[in-house]
Amino acid sequence: MSLEYSITYKAENTYEESVLEAYWQFLIIPEENDSQQFISIDFNNSLNAKTEFSINGYGFKTIRVHPKSEFKHIAFEANFKLIKKEINPFDFEPEADVLKSFQKLQELDFKVDHNTFLKTTDYTRLPEESKNLFIFDTTQSIFENLQSLNNFIHHYIKFNTEATDVFTKLNELLNIRQGVCQDFTHLFCAFARLNGIPARYVSGYLHQDNGYFGDAQMHAWAEAYVPFVGWIGFDVTNDILAGTSHIKIADGKDYKDCSALKGVVYSTGNNETVHSVVVSSQSQQ
Repeated sequence: MSLEYSITYKAENTYEESVLEAYWQFLIIPEENDSQQFISIDFNNSLNAKTEFSINGYGFKTIRVHPKSEFKHIAFEANFKLIKKEINPFDFEPEADVLKSFQKLQELDFKVDHNTFLKTTDYTRLPEESKNLFIFDTTQSIFENLQSLNNFIHHYIKFNTEATDVFTKLNELLNIRQGVCQDFTHLFCAFARLNGIPARYVSGYLHQDNGYFGDAQMHAWAEAYVPFVGWIGFDVTNDILAGTSHIKIADGKDYKDCSALKGVVYSTGNNETVHSVVVSSQSQQ
Protein backbone atom coordinates (compact mmCIF):
# COMPACT_ATOMS: atom_id res chain seq x y z
CA MET A 1 0.00 0.00 0.00
CA SER A 2 1.12 3.57 -0.72
CA LEU A 3 0.19 6.86 0.94
CA GLU A 4 -0.49 10.20 -0.69
CA TYR A 5 1.01 12.96 1.43
CA SER A 6 0.05 16.65 1.34
CA ILE A 7 2.53 19.04 2.95
CA THR A 8 2.01 22.75 3.51
CA TYR A 9 5.01 24.82 4.58
CA LYS A 10 4.47 28.48 5.57
CA ALA A 11 6.91 31.18 6.66
CA GLU A 12 6.38 34.86 7.42
CA ASN A 13 9.12 37.44 7.91
CA THR A 14 8.36 40.86 9.40
CA TYR A 15 10.98 43.62 9.68
CA GLU A 16 11.12 46.76 11.81
CA GLU A 17 12.81 48.72 9.03
CA SER A 18 12.46 48.40 5.27
CA VAL A 19 14.43 45.63 3.59
CA LEU A 20 16.36 47.06 0.64
CA GLU A 21 17.35 43.71 -0.85
CA ALA A 22 17.19 40.05 0.15
CA TYR A 23 18.36 36.62 -1.03
CA TRP A 24 16.81 33.42 0.34
CA GLN A 25 17.38 29.73 -0.28
CA PHE A 26 14.77 27.22 0.88
CA LEU A 27 15.71 23.57 1.40
CA ILE A 28 12.19 22.23 1.87
CA ILE A 29 11.42 20.11 -1.22
CA PRO A 30 11.01 16.38 -0.44
CA GLU A 31 13.67 14.20 -2.02
CA GLU A 32 12.65 11.94 -4.89
CA ASN A 33 13.88 8.42 -4.18
CA ASP A 34 12.79 4.79 -4.34
CA SER A 35 10.00 5.37 -1.81
CA GLN A 36 9.02 9.00 -2.56
CA GLN A 37 7.50 10.16 -5.87
CA PHE A 38 6.23 13.67 -6.62
CA ILE A 39 2.75 14.57 -7.76
CA SER A 40 3.03 18.37 -7.61
CA ILE A 41 5.01 21.33 -6.25
CA ASP A 42 3.61 24.82 -5.74
CA PHE A 43 5.54 27.71 -4.20
CA ASN A 44 4.60 31.38 -3.95
CA ASN A 45 5.41 34.52 -1.99
CA SER A 46 3.35 37.59 -1.09
CA LEU A 47 5.59 39.95 -3.09
CA ASN A 48 5.41 37.85 -6.26
CA ALA A 49 9.20 37.93 -6.31
CA LYS A 50 10.93 35.75 -8.88
CA THR A 51 11.41 32.12 -7.83
CA GLU A 52 14.15 29.84 -9.14
CA PHE A 53 14.72 26.13 -8.58
CA SER A 54 18.31 24.90 -8.25
CA ILE A 55 20.48 22.07 -6.90
CA ASN A 56 22.74 22.62 -3.89
CA GLY A 57 26.24 21.21 -3.35
CA TYR A 58 24.87 17.96 -1.91
CA GLY A 59 22.56 17.36 -4.87
CA PHE A 60 19.27 18.36 -3.22
CA LYS A 61 16.65 20.66 -4.77
CA THR A 62 16.36 24.19 -3.44
CA ILE A 63 14.13 27.20 -4.06
CA ARG A 64 15.73 30.63 -4.42
CA VAL A 65 13.89 33.92 -3.96
CA HIS A 66 15.28 37.42 -4.65
CA PRO A 67 12.85 40.34 -4.10
CA LYS A 68 14.03 43.47 -5.89
CA SER A 69 11.74 46.05 -4.28
CA GLU A 70 11.69 47.37 -0.70
CA PHE A 71 9.40 45.67 1.82
CA LYS A 72 8.76 45.18 5.53
CA HIS A 73 6.80 41.95 5.36
CA ILE A 74 6.91 38.86 3.16
CA ALA A 75 5.05 35.56 3.41
CA PHE A 76 5.99 32.27 1.73
CA GLU A 77 3.83 29.20 1.15
CA ALA A 78 4.83 25.87 -0.36
CA ASN A 79 2.48 22.99 -1.10
CA PHE A 80 3.80 19.56 -1.97
CA LYS A 81 1.95 16.39 -2.91
CA LEU A 82 3.76 13.08 -3.16
CA ILE A 83 3.21 9.35 -3.13
CA LYS A 84 5.19 7.37 -0.58
CA LYS A 85 5.46 3.60 -0.61
CA GLU A 86 4.87 1.83 2.67
CA ILE A 87 8.23 1.03 4.26
CA ASN A 88 9.24 -1.83 6.52
CA PRO A 89 12.37 -0.35 8.14
CA PHE A 90 13.54 -3.83 9.18
CA ASP A 91 13.46 -5.16 5.62
CA PHE A 92 17.17 -5.87 5.24
CA GLU A 93 19.55 -8.77 5.73
CA PRO A 94 21.21 -8.52 9.17
CA GLU A 95 24.99 -8.54 9.52
CA ALA A 96 26.17 -12.11 9.03
CA ASP A 97 29.52 -11.69 10.77
CA VAL A 98 29.79 -9.19 13.65
CA LEU A 99 33.60 -9.26 13.76
CA LYS A 100 33.87 -8.74 10.00
CA SER A 101 31.58 -5.71 10.21
CA PHE A 102 33.68 -4.06 12.91
CA GLN A 103 36.86 -4.85 10.98
CA LYS A 104 35.36 -3.14 7.91
CA LEU A 105 35.11 0.11 9.88
CA GLN A 106 38.91 0.10 10.26
CA GLU A 107 39.73 -0.34 6.57
CA LEU A 108 41.34 2.69 4.93
CA ASP A 109 39.16 2.47 1.80
CA PHE A 110 36.01 2.46 3.95
CA LYS A 111 37.20 5.53 5.88
CA VAL A 112 38.05 7.38 2.67
CA ASP A 113 34.73 6.51 1.01
CA HIS A 114 32.74 7.75 4.03
CA ASN A 115 35.07 10.51 5.19
CA THR A 116 32.42 13.26 4.96
CA PHE A 117 30.16 11.56 7.48
CA LEU A 118 32.92 10.48 9.83
CA LYS A 119 34.14 14.02 10.50
CA THR A 120 33.43 15.82 13.76
CA THR A 121 31.71 19.19 13.32
CA ASP A 122 30.92 22.01 15.73
CA TYR A 123 27.46 20.50 16.22
CA THR A 124 28.70 16.92 16.74
CA ARG A 125 31.70 17.56 19.00
CA LEU A 126 31.41 15.61 22.25
CA PRO A 127 32.95 17.02 25.44
CA GLU A 128 35.87 14.83 26.50
CA GLU A 129 34.18 13.95 29.82
CA SER A 130 31.05 12.70 27.98
CA LYS A 131 32.64 10.28 25.51
CA ASN A 132 32.11 7.30 27.82
CA LEU A 133 28.40 7.95 28.36
CA PHE A 134 27.65 5.24 25.84
CA ILE A 135 30.06 2.38 25.11
CA PHE A 136 29.66 0.11 22.08
CA ASP A 137 29.53 -3.63 22.78
CA THR A 138 31.64 -5.40 20.15
CA THR A 139 30.00 -8.74 20.94
CA GLN A 140 26.79 -7.35 19.42
CA SER A 141 26.25 -6.32 15.82
CA ILE A 142 26.70 -2.71 14.73
CA PHE A 143 22.98 -2.47 14.05
CA GLU A 144 22.16 -3.73 17.55
CA ASN A 145 24.58 -1.18 19.02
CA LEU A 146 22.93 1.62 17.02
CA GLN A 147 19.51 0.51 18.24
CA SER A 148 20.81 0.63 21.80
CA LEU A 149 22.28 4.09 21.17
CA ASN A 150 18.93 5.22 19.77
CA ASN A 151 17.20 4.02 22.93
CA PHE A 152 19.85 5.45 25.28
CA ILE A 153 19.66 9.00 23.86
CA HIS A 154 15.86 8.88 23.69
CA HIS A 155 15.73 8.31 27.46
CA TYR A 156 18.78 10.37 28.41
CA ILE A 157 17.51 13.60 26.78
CA LYS A 158 14.06 14.99 27.55
CA PHE A 159 12.08 16.43 24.63
CA ASN A 160 11.49 20.13 25.31
CA THR A 161 10.88 22.64 22.52
CA GLU A 162 11.78 25.58 24.79
CA ALA A 163 15.16 24.30 26.05
CA THR A 164 17.44 24.84 23.03
CA ASP A 165 17.73 26.72 19.74
CA VAL A 166 19.39 26.12 16.37
CA PHE A 167 22.76 27.24 17.76
CA THR A 168 22.89 24.80 20.69
CA LYS A 169 26.00 22.60 20.84
CA LEU A 170 26.44 19.25 22.60
CA ASN A 171 28.23 20.59 25.67
CA GLU A 172 25.16 22.67 26.54
CA LEU A 173 22.74 19.89 25.60
CA LEU A 174 24.49 17.37 27.86
CA ASN A 175 24.46 19.86 30.67
CA ILE A 176 20.70 20.52 30.59
CA ARG A 177 19.67 17.13 29.08
CA GLN A 178 16.71 18.69 27.27
CA GLY A 179 16.26 19.48 23.61
CA VAL A 180 14.50 18.87 20.31
CA CYS A 181 14.95 16.53 17.35
CA GLN A 182 17.96 18.50 16.07
CA ASP A 183 19.76 17.93 19.37
CA PHE A 184 18.86 14.23 19.61
CA THR A 185 20.17 13.73 16.07
CA HIS A 186 23.45 15.56 16.63
CA LEU A 187 24.15 13.47 19.73
CA PHE A 188 23.42 10.23 17.86
CA CYS A 189 25.74 11.23 15.00
CA ALA A 190 28.47 12.19 17.48
CA PHE A 191 28.53 8.79 19.21
CA ALA A 192 28.22 6.87 15.94
CA ARG A 193 31.16 8.76 14.40
CA LEU A 194 33.18 8.38 17.61
CA ASN A 195 32.92 4.62 17.03
CA GLY A 196 33.88 4.82 13.36
CA ILE A 197 30.35 4.53 11.96
CA PRO A 198 29.41 7.01 9.21
CA ALA A 199 26.36 9.02 10.29
CA ARG A 200 24.50 11.81 8.59
CA TYR A 201 21.94 14.36 9.72
CA VAL A 202 18.61 14.15 7.88
CA SER A 203 16.01 16.90 7.57
CA GLY A 204 12.43 16.21 6.60
CA TYR A 205 8.80 16.11 7.55
CA LEU A 206 7.14 13.78 10.04
CA HIS A 207 3.54 12.67 9.82
CA GLN A 208 2.64 12.55 13.52
CA ASP A 209 -0.15 10.01 12.98
CA ASN A 210 1.00 7.58 15.66
CA GLY A 211 1.68 10.09 18.42
CA TYR A 212 5.27 10.68 17.35
CA PHE A 213 7.15 13.63 18.83
CA GLY A 214 8.37 16.31 16.45
CA ASP A 215 8.68 20.04 16.11
CA ALA A 216 5.79 22.02 14.66
CA GLN A 217 8.13 22.93 11.81
CA MET A 218 10.71 20.50 10.42
CA HIS A 219 11.83 17.15 11.80
CA ALA A 220 15.33 15.66 11.99
CA TRP A 221 16.65 12.14 12.31
CA ALA A 222 19.91 10.31 11.60
CA GLU A 223 21.07 7.80 9.02
CA ALA A 224 23.95 5.50 9.92
CA TYR A 225 25.90 3.32 7.51
CA VAL A 226 26.16 -0.31 8.57
CA PRO A 227 28.79 -2.31 6.63
CA PHE A 228 27.31 -4.93 4.28
CA VAL A 229 23.81 -3.52 4.99
CA GLY A 230 23.74 0.17 3.95
CA TRP A 231 22.18 3.36 5.29
CA ILE A 232 19.54 2.91 8.01
CA GLY A 233 17.43 5.73 9.43
CA PHE A 234 17.17 6.23 13.21
CA ASP A 235 14.59 8.64 14.65
CA VAL A 236 16.17 9.19 18.04
CA THR A 237 13.44 11.55 19.23
CA ASN A 238 10.90 8.74 18.98
CA ASP A 239 13.22 5.74 19.54
CA ILE A 240 12.20 4.13 16.25
CA LEU A 241 13.65 3.42 12.82
CA ALA A 242 12.68 5.93 10.14
CA GLY A 243 9.77 4.57 8.13
CA THR A 244 6.68 5.47 6.14
CA SER A 245 5.87 8.50 8.33
CA HIS A 246 9.27 10.08 7.61
CA ILE A 247 9.49 12.21 4.46
CA LYS A 248 13.11 13.00 3.67
CA ILE A 249 14.24 16.35 2.30
CA ALA A 250 18.03 16.27 2.53
CA ASP A 251 21.03 15.02 4.45
CA GLY A 252 24.36 16.47 5.50
CA LYS A 253 27.01 16.51 8.20
CA ASP A 254 24.77 18.43 10.64
CA TYR A 255 21.98 21.00 10.91
CA LYS A 256 24.00 23.66 9.09
CA ASP A 257 23.99 21.59 5.88
CA CYS A 258 20.24 20.96 6.09
CA SER A 259 18.81 24.25 7.35
CA ALA A 260 15.40 24.86 5.79
CA LEU A 261 16.07 28.53 5.17
CA LYS A 262 19.28 30.43 4.52
CA GLY A 263 19.59 33.98 3.35
CA VAL A 264 21.09 37.44 3.33
CA VAL A 265 18.89 40.43 4.19
CA TYR A 266 19.96 44.06 3.84
CA SER A 267 18.09 45.93 6.57
CA THR A 268 18.44 47.37 10.08
CA GLY A 269 16.38 46.92 13.22
CA ASN A 270 14.65 43.86 14.59
CA ASN A 271 12.82 41.15 12.69
CA GLU A 272 10.46 38.28 13.43
CA THR A 273 10.07 34.97 11.63
CA VAL A 274 7.21 32.50 12.03
CA HIS A 275 7.17 29.00 10.47
CA SER A 276 4.56 26.25 10.33
CA VAL A 277 4.24 22.84 8.68
CA VAL A 278 1.13 20.70 8.23
CA VAL A 279 1.41 17.11 7.00
CA SER A 280 -1.62 15.00 6.10
CA SER A 281 -2.05 11.69 4.30
CA GLN A 282 -4.56 9.37 2.70
CA SER A 283 -4.29 5.80 1.48
CA GLN A 284 -3.75 4.94 -2.18
CA GLN A 285 -5.08 1.82 -3.83
